Amino acid sequence: MPRRSPEPAALRAAADHAGPHAKVEHARPLAGGSHARTWLLRTANPALEVVLREFPAGDPAGPNEARVLTTLDGLGSLAPRLIASAADDDGSWVLISRLPGHADIQPTDPHRFATELGKALARVHRTPLSLSSGWDSVHERRGGAPGRLSGPAAEFVIGAWDEILATPPVLTHYDFQSGNVLWQGGTLSGVVDWEGAVLGPPGYDVGWARFDLFLLYDERLADVFLDAYNATAKAPLDDPGLWDLWTIARSHIGVEDWAPNYYELGRPDLTAAELRRRHTAWTDAALARYRSLL
Repeated sequence: MPRRSPEPAALRAAADHAGPHAKVEHARPLAGGSHARTWLLRTANPALEVVLREFPAGDPAGPNEARVLTTLDGLGSLAPRLIASAADDDGSWVLISRLPGHADIQPTDPHRFATELGKALARVHRTPLSLSSGWDSVHERRGGAPGRLSGPAAEFVIGAWDEILATPPVLTHYDFQSGNVLWQGGTLSGVVDWEGAVLGPPGYDVGWARFDLFLLYDERLADVFLDAYNATAKAPLDDPGLWDLWTIARSHIGVEDWAPNYYELGRPDLTAAELRRRHTAWTDAALARYRSLL
């Protein structure tokens, strides 16, 4: 992980962005995330809040996020705007605008929560491909390659790999789940953590988000999400079966490692053992649905 205090050059960039007489008066670590250290920076004279994300040496995520955010240019207020970035042998950092709202995986209205997630992802997937010309394909990433698959769902996904490759690509967030969105007044106000964005099948994001909702709640909320996505998407995804299995096969190894992220966001009940239990339950349900259609 990066240093335990914010990068001095990023602090200077934050002050310069705020104004000629500004200075950073407070830096607060933000919860969530597994490989980036994230800070909320607050300036004085004038008052402004921006977000700093720091990445360790050798991690391409920082430069990738800078490139992605430059291309997206705010995505109609759904994504942050890039303020400054840098990379050297010690690591990299990106300084971005702060979107309104906060992370919340314990909503008072789970149905609306799932609905807002579905609509937001559909908006992301409607991004014109011309904006992401020259971007990598998800299949060039470790998470999008068949060699990453394991567990009982893997053989079904590998058997349908030609179908996955033939699916028209969209702008894919790569890690679209409840911990990477912000909420304000019960409304989804932004999507963060864009360092992995690539071109890929819409089902890559859809399956990931559905699995996250199953872990947090149940299959009913995963279906509410899908209904909202399909009502807004340019190309509805009527059958999530293969995409659910793809998510299951690429998360079969390591799902227990997600426990600290859920803990930091207020779900200590999602222990490593409980995540494995729920992963197995989702696997069994998805395989049963998929086999019934063969």
